[in-house]
Amino acid sequence: MSAFVTGTDTGVGKTYVTCLILATLRNAGIDAVGYKPVACGDRADATLLAAASGNLARDEVNPVFLKPALAPLVAGMLENRSIALAELLQGYQYLAARHASVLVEGVGGWEVPLAAGLRVSDLAVALALPVIVVAANRLGCLNHVLLTVNAIRARGLRCAGLILNQLGDEMDPAMITNKGVLEDLAGVPLLAHLIHQQDDLEAAPLLQFA
Repeated sequence: MSAFVTGTDTGVGKTYVTCLILATLRNAGIDAVGYKPVACGDRADATLLAAASGNLARDEVNPVFLKPALAPLVAGMLENRSIALAELLQGYQYLAARHASVLVEGVGGWEVPLAAGLRVSDLAVALALPVIVVAANRLGCLNHVLLTVNAIRARGLRCAGLILNQLGDEMDPAMITNKGVLEDLAGVPLLAHLIHQQDDLEAAPLLQFA
């Protein structure tokens, strides 16, 4: 199982979710590793993914790092550096040749610009992997999920599942009801609903997907 992990926005918990998926797969005996092709601002996410991947070298997990905490296109402009699709694909191919499963974590949301004429969605299309969508469970979640799932399908890719992530302990009516309607509205299976700071995943849905 390899997959592309995208989010409905930045800050929805993609790295947290990807690390949980990696732990679940590795505990089931699958040689799974993470890949964060582009990071901006800091490399904390890449460090977490490297550790969750059996302590891979951080540069293997994250080949492109830009210091400004901005969209990669803008960060690259400030650093006078342009991101090339070929470089990102090469990093994936290196890992895919050595491991059974690679989870590729995108940057922010589905259409974040990486460089002139290159977006996160273009990278996902080039990789041709099934896509897992991570969404923060809050008011507006339904709209954000539907927009993202429809955009994925419009690019000819399969959205393999949704993971609903609870960012806090308190629950409001939107948070309580989102789970019950999300699958039917999106036409995509809900792989997990994570409570705040949950530290494991139910293995069965992920292994069935795998």
